[in-house]
Amino acid sequence: MSEYRCSPLHESHLKLDAKMVPFGGWEMPLSYPEGTLAEHVACREAAVMFDVSHLGTVSVSGEGAFDALQWAFTNDLNRIRPGRAQYTHLLDAADASVLDDIIIWWVSEDRFDVMPNASNTSRVVAALSEGPLVPEITDVTSTRAVMAVQGPEARSRLATVAPEAAAVKRFNVAEVEIDGVAVTVAGTGYTGEAGVEIAVPIADATRIWDMVLRADVAPAGLGARDTLRLEAGLPLHGHELGAGITPLQAGLGWVVRFDKGGFRGKEALQAEADAGPSRTLRGLVVESRRPPRAEQVVSLAGRQIGIVSSGNFSPVLGKGIALAFLEAGTEDGAEVTIDVRGTDVEATVTAPPFHKG
Repeated sequence: MSEYRCSPLHESHLKLDAKMVPFGGWEMPLSYPEGTLAEHVACREAAVMFDVSHLGTVSVSGEGAFDALQWAFTNDLNRIRPGRAQYTHLLDAADASVLDDIIIWWVSEDRFDVMPNASNTSRVVAALSEGPLVPEITDVTSTRAVMAVQGPEARSRLATVAPEAAAVKRFNVAEVEIDGVAVTVAGTGYTGEAGVEIAVPIADATRIWDMVLRADVAPAGLGARDTLRLEAGLPLHGHELGAGITPLQAGLGWVVRFDKGGFRGKEALQAEADAGPSRTLRGLVVESRRPPRAEQVVSLAGRQIGIVSSGNFSPVLGKGIALAFLEAGTEDGAEVTIDVRGTDVEATVTAPPFHKG
């Protein structure tokens, strides 16, 4: 027996000769035989599908659901409506660290599907139970698979087998059918490209997965998902978000609505907003193909000014890129060096994203 949880699509990945790796307590596909670079390019130019069933799904419904979410998370649901999705943060009450970044699917008037990161589902459930009103909270992660169909041709290719799903627009949410199966679809993703994410009941997951693959959509793994999100300047929990990192430091102040009323961690975050964060998340572009890596030191004129949080080779730019926490006030265009395994590699500070789909 594996010590890791397996996706409902685990056997499908094995049949496709996927390289499987542990991730967030799950065993998930890192790549398929074509390789991460080919999967990355396919997403930028055509369409791919990721298995993201390792993400949590917490169903929050009934009386008090709206108020519980408003109190637990930073964004303001009053800015959207049923049938829409919203990105938000769960903060540590003491220091405003981002405990998790989350997408909320507002499925119907009194039902929300909260989508935490792989290992944070129990933390989100606990936070929702701490508020003044406790709604019906159910972890339904084990009842469904989630597939992310992404790329500039994602919707057109998906439309050949699932037209209702393909029609769901960006950051919209809808309950539709695929080949007679009731699914929930959101116009969300983590690649910087157009696409949708589809929650499918476990009993039908393999059939729907195979159906979409036959629509000329290639499978892609966690390796490509990471290089794609890095090019798009999207944060990864445990790197750009996590212990000691606030939304303001991560450059995500737009996720926080101080004017909506009380929420978990507001007081600590307001104190940082008043003082100004001491560091902010920036982009770095290396002129060579040599990729920076997390934890490497960034210096300006011989003085350390920050540290890399994520780095890799950018297939689109043909250069090394990174996200890094740098001293507040570091200007775009500044020429810095990154200590890449004992060698000073020159880089230029820039504002992410590195690629816009």
